[in-house]
Amino acid sequence: MKLTKLFNSDKLSLSFEVFPPKTDSAFESVKIATEEIARLKPSFMSVTYGAGGGTSQYTLDIAKNIKDSYNVPTLAHLTCVSSTKETVKAKIAAMKEAGIENVMALRGDLTPELEKTDRSTWAYRYAVDLIHDIKASGADFCIGGACYPEIHPESCNQAEDIKHLKEKVDAGCDFLTTQMFFDNNLLYNFLYKIREAGITVPVMPGVMPITNANQVERAIKLSGSFMPQRFKSLVDKFGHSPEAMKQAGIAYATDQIIDLFANGISNVHVYSMNKPDVAEKILNNLSNILG
Repeated sequence: MKLTKLFNSDKLSLSFEVFPPKTDSAFESVKIATEEIARLKPSFMSVTYGAGGGTSQYTLDIAKNIKDSYNVPTLAHLTCVSSTKETVKAKIAAMKEAGIENVMALRGDLTPELEKTDRSTWAYRYAVDLIHDIKASGADFCIGGACYPEIHPESCNQAEDIKHLKEKVDAGCDFLTTQMFFDNNLLYNFLYKIREAGITVPVMPGVMPITNANQVERAIKLSGSFMPQRFKSLVDKFGHSPEAMKQAGIAYATDQIIDLFANGISNVHVYSMNKPDVAEKILNNLSNILG
């Protein structure tokens, strides 16, 4: 199923992101975790693509298994950083052959090694270049793109960020998914600004349950996310206790999702970090809301 059908519905829905294994030896345990999440019957599941493309084959294997074995629509990530045109063409063909209908087109994270290379020699420098090639391939994908409610870490300002975001949408993005955020007001302000800029495609908020204190630093590093005082107090109070922090983090994420639904946002994506128990507890917290 193409996700455009989901976004055109008024029905509330929750989806989950999972990530593939980094090594062959970890494949089976990751496969089991993703299958446990698939059994919860989320609206769809997205499968990430490792930094530098190192786990790209696993991305397709996991996505295909979820789709074929559990009848859960999948969104396979595809990054282009450090890739050749031939590599991307082959990945697009493999996704098409596997019956994948939804692709998340991303530049990809810059590894320390990539940051040292001459970017002028890359076949792809930005996600918009990948989107152009996906459209030109003739593959009939529903294409997603990423956006940052606060600001992309490499952008000079939000106006520039939104300008480049519109370029991605104009190139063929059917929907956008946000980076994690912890203050819903930042998202509402962002949505107002991009609508004013003429970006009208569906925007799906991405919410990450912080279930241990060590995730906070990583979340800030990855996304530059603003941490509201309410969230900082939660970490200060419960961060020393793994079980308490997990429960509090799930509660905070659930509260975010409820507020988003209450303010007219129908689809929310949860960065579940391959944790079936976290996914299940959030769904249980929303059982009567999702219906």
